[in-house]
Amino acid sequence: MTLGLTAITVIGIAALLYSAFVQGRWRPWAILLGSVIALYWLQTPLTPRYADFLLPSATVALGVAGWWLSRPPRRAFLAPAIPSEAPESPSDNSENIAVKRIYVRDDWFTLLTVVTVILAISLFRYVGSDFRLTPSRPPSTLFVALTILEVGLVFTALALIIRRLPQKTVLSAAIVAMVALFVVVKWPPASIAIAGWWRSLTGQDVTLAASSDLVWLGFSYVAFRIIHTLRDRQTGILPDLTLRAYLSYILFAPSIIAGPIDRAERFTQDYQALGTLKGFDPARWGSGLWRIGEGLFKKFVIADLLAQGMSLTPALSESSNNSAALWVLLFGYGLRLYFDFGGYSDIAIGLGQLFGIKLPENFNRPYVRSNITEFWKSWHITLSDWARFYVFTPLSRNLLRRRRPDSPTLLTSTSIVLIGHLATMIVIGLWHGISWNFFIWGLWHGFALFIHKQWSDRTRKWYRNLQKQKWPKLAWSTAGWAMTITYVMLGWVWFLMPTPAAALQTFSKLFSIGS
Repeated sequence: MTLGLTAITVIGIAALLYSAFVQGRWRPWAILLGSVIALYWLQTPLTPRYADFLLPSATVALGVAGWWLSRPPRRAFLAPAIPSEAPESPSDNSENIAVKRIYVRDDWFTLLTVVTVILAISLFRYVGSDFRLTPSRPPSTLFVALTILEVGLVFTALALIIRRLPQKTVLSAAIVAMVALFVVVKWPPASIAIAGWWRSLTGQDVTLAASSDLVWLGFSYVAFRIIHTLRDRQTGILPDLTLRAYLSYILFAPSIIAGPIDRAERFTQDYQALGTLKGFDPARWGSGLWRIGEGLFKKFVIADLLAQGMSLTPALSESSNNSAALWVLLFGYGLRLYFDFGGYSDIAIGLGQLFGIKLPENFNRPYVRSNITEFWKSWHITLSDWARFYVFTPLSRNLLRRRRPDSPTLLTSTSIVLIGHLATMIVIGLWHGISWNFFIWGLWHGFALFIHKQWSDRTRKWYRNLQKQKWPKLAWSTAGWAMTITYVMLGWVWFLMPTPAAALQTFSKLFSIGS
């Protein structure tokens, strides 16, 4: 199941019951347990046996591992900070130990509760398909229990091995492992190989293995959230999170399918305030319902209407030789993407508000921007910010440190900016899927951002003077908007088409080349 009308309605009803009956300290628990249940319920049905149960279970396991690895050092874990120069009194030490025990006990209780919920979900194996919570029949409860035990033993063994290693080294290895898992899931040859192996284990036809066999609900968003917490622990800026808060952040139901990619420190602020939340606050509910209605109109009216033959598809591109019609369809596809994804984001933000979590904005009228930089500050904002913070900034700083001003080098300031833009946009492209077309789409926008950066750096004085002239300013803004939206729409050709050859053929038809 995806975030369709049924799922939105059910989550909305859950928010209503949550506001009416869940009070105080039980709200964080409701957020966590509801998100775990939704993780299994929203998972797309998959052909390999038990895949649509085991993949959500793997998401929970990754969340637990991410929390364990991103905790502060044990001495400071969720205890009041003690200045190193201040001597500890016996009473202070006893108080810190008591606080640590309380939080460690809470973490163990959270883990036990989540495991119990997963075992309870496996019991739907014994009910009819019409009443089943999971997409297909789960494995036996005994199998699930033994698997959880085995995973727990593996985690324990790894913990004993890595406890002697420096935390930064462990975190770096964990980030690399998460990136490697992302590549395996998103790269079709690897995912097809795993799907074939999975089918062979369950006695299914290996020749039918496809990448669609491993459509892992929300994995892209979960992976980037976990990487964010691991990296922020390395730099020392991640807030102290209980297991309950961490899993709630990773799995929050309204944002598990289509984002936005929230930050842990921002999510935690709302999460910690849930106990004082007013159940039916008119302002919050009014804003949330309006946002949901806006998203429903964008997604299920405008986007779905454009999908009815008014947006470009690979099949329409192949069959059409009319250049003007292809341009109209291309713009229709660009608008469909915006209203589809923007609508989902509005719905997620609105649902989040009903539960007391104010998710960050993800779109801000991107198609009215007058340059490519402003477009990327307005399109999929949380992904762009993530890539800028974790790819562009550290990569640029690292290259600047490597540059030696006293010797000739290829690492000039200009080349560093170019490398940073290309790497950032390639990551954003490959986040959607590991293929040549997404790679080229990343290059397409990386080069555009670099060129605009060089242009704006060299025309700052001229542009400041232009702002004082009404009509020249309007003319320049209009020309910039026309160039930007045309360039972005052409870029969607790489995004849409399955192969570079199909994209090039579409370009030739758009510009009537070879006709």
